[in-house]
Amino acid sequence: MLKNLIKISVLLIFVIITPIILTGCKSKPKTDLEEIIKRDKIIFGVKNDTKPFGFEENGNLIGIDIDIARYITKSILGDGNKAEFKIVDSANRLVTLSSGDVDMVIASMSITPQRKTVINFSIPYHLAGQTILVRKESDIKSLTDLKNKKIVVVFGSTAEKNLRMVAPGATIVGTKSYTTAFEMLKSNQVEGMASDDTILNAFAQDGRYRILNKKYTIEPYAIGFRKSERSETLQERVDYILDEMKRNGQLKQIEQKWIK
Repeated sequence: MLKNLIKISVLLIFVIITPIILTGCKSKPKTDLEEIIKRDKIIFGVKNDTKPFGFEENGNLIGIDIDIARYITKSILGDGNKAEFKIVDSANRLVTLSSGDVDMVIASMSITPQRKTVINFSIPYHLAGQTILVRKESDIKSLTDLKNKKIVVVFGSTAEKNLRMVAPGATIVGTKSYTTAFEMLKSNQVEGMASDDTILNAFAQDGRYRILNKKYTIEPYAIGFRKSERSETLQERVDYILDEMKRNGQLKQIEQKWIK
């Protein structure tokens, strides 16, 4: 009788403890890629005011960066609709990425030596160049005409630093978004808007504005990742996907869809 009671007690302890032990033994994802696969969702930091890369139209988030993000998501998770988007801007995108709020940032972001000290980059997916947008009747024809002219830039972009180098006589005015920057140009608060050519093209389409022909920088756009060993396999996977998109023509198709 006593032996039976002991056996039953041991069995009960085993039944109670085993699930706890097994739960404790479940390994946590060791990399960002493993975390994404377990979560079954990829969270991207994107812009919503930077046509044609990331912008809103009829309540929908669309553009080059959005299409690339969905392609990456389909390649990794089998369904492009498993992409989730968190809105960032030029000033907060690095902080948002480093804090872990997003898995990666695809937000018309140029590779620069300064940014590479904080985050890692994928291979480039687009090559832009900076120039100036002015009103059609403006007397600004080249960089030499920018002396004492008010030129607006977006905080957190590379435009301010680059413009100070090529046009030190310009008066630089900063703002938070491209939409606000363009409104400042429209309302004559500034005489020009400095940014990448592909972004400025979207604002110049109504014919009342023109872009200076000469680009004064080369801006390779890339996807940003946290500077961590956990992100390495994810970055490698995305690099492979971007390279595949270049080889199969998908990247070119996406750009032709949005860049008119």
